[in-house]
Formats: sequence, structure tokens, C-alpha cells
Amino acid sequence: MSIKTAVLNGVFTLEIARPEKKNAITIDMYQAMADGLKAAQADPAVRSVLIVGQPGIFTSGNDLEDFMKRPPSGMDSPVFAFMQALIGCDKPVVAAVTGAAIGIGTTLLLHCDLVYVADESRLAMPFVSLGLVPEFASSLLGPQLLGRVKAAEKILLGDPFTAAEAVELGIANAVLPSGEVALHARRVAERFNGLPPGAVRETKKLLRRAGAEATLATIQAEAAIFGERLASPEAREAFSAFFQKRKPDFSQFS
Repeated sequence: MSIKTAVLNGVFTLEIARPEKKNAITIDMYQAMADGLKAAQADPAVRSVLIVGQPGIFTSGNDLEDFMKRPPSGMDSPVFAFMQALIGCDKPVVAAVTGAAIGIGTTLLLHCDLVYVADESRLAMPFVSLGLVPEFASSLLGPQLLGRVKAAEKILLGDPFTAAEAVELGIANAVLPSGEVALHARRVAERFNGLPPGAVRETKKLLRRAGAEATLATIQAEAAIFGERLASPEAREAFSAFFQKRKPDFSQFS
């Protein structure tokens, strides 16, 4: 299994563990993550959730080959089940990021409560370069967090950005040396063992209350266009170029 879960000292750890594929996420992995988050939500012994990758790689995003073979078919697809489970988790979610966080590796961070990144980390949202559009409400949350022009830069151009930029832009809390990120994030997650869980849950709900409906509506709007774009000639060219390790040619499109 490429998703590992464990509960230790009140912390439910969700580990993306597919280093041989740069932690690329398959449909089955999305389902496992959704199931894990639901289990954490239902377990009274769990006070917080910690999402981690592997040393040197958080996730390279979707497994494109798997994604093309089994594209999302609706809001009940595993990828959207994962999104809904993460958004619906009323316990604090802490993320520890080392290495690359690409695509959903970055957009899922927008839904975590506390994010710690390694000094060598690089984040990116390269949806447009793949002929696609943003997902996980990043077209809404991006401008809210980064500001309109910075969001346009990071989402339209898809250029990678550093851990320091992630903190400056409001995506992450702090930058740490790579070897310290996971331990620091766990220590932060364990702090919720000493806080009243009801107050934590209600506070998290209040912090997110104003944008909750808009976030869900945006995910649905993005999903509809995303599905159309997956079948588009532009996406086919982008994906073919990716697998053939060449530069895509979009000159024939208007």
C-alpha cells in the first residue's frame, strides 16, 4: 500500500509512501487517504492529523498515467472523496513538506491548518501547462491568500516557488532544515493533546466558516471544467509530451 496510516500519541499520521514514483498519487491512493481521514475524524483518541511524504519528496502530484486511464467521473470519485474528507475534517491538520510539492501537493496545503516546509522544498501548480485548470478550490483560495497578481503568476505560469516564498505568501507557517520538518510538525500536532478538543473543533469551524460554501462550490465548478479539459486536444498534447520527454507544441491551438 502506498498510503500508510498510524495513530500515535493522539496524532493520526497519513504518510504518502511511494518514493519509487516520486510519491505520485493514484486513484487508489486518493481513496485510501479519504478513508484514512474519515477514520481519523471518527476516532475519539485522535486529536490531530499529520500529513507527511517521504524524505526529499512530498508528492509530485497526480500519477498522470493512472489519471488518464481512470479519470475522475464525478464528485463521488476518489480524488473528490479525498478533497471532501480533508475539508470536512474538523480536527487540526498539520502538514510536513520536504522536497517537491507539485499540483495537488501544493493545493492540499491550502486546506491544512498548519504547514511546515523544508528549506529545499519547491512548490508548484502547473495545471495550465498540462492543458488543465486549477483544482481543490485553488482558483478561489489562491487569490485570497496570495493576492490576485501573485496567484496569476503561480497558477497561470505554473513556475515553482521556494519554501520561503510559501511562507511569505501565506501558504506555510515556517521554513526548517529538511531533517527537522517532520519532527517539528509532529511536536506541533501533539500540542493539541493538551488543548480542549471541543474548543479546538469549534474554533476551526469558525475560522473556515465564511468561505466554506464558496470553497465547495468552487471545487465543483473547477471539477466540471477539469473533466472537459482532460479530454481536450491541448491536454492530450501536453500529456503526450510529458510521457515522450519533449517540449509540448501548442502552436496549432487558438
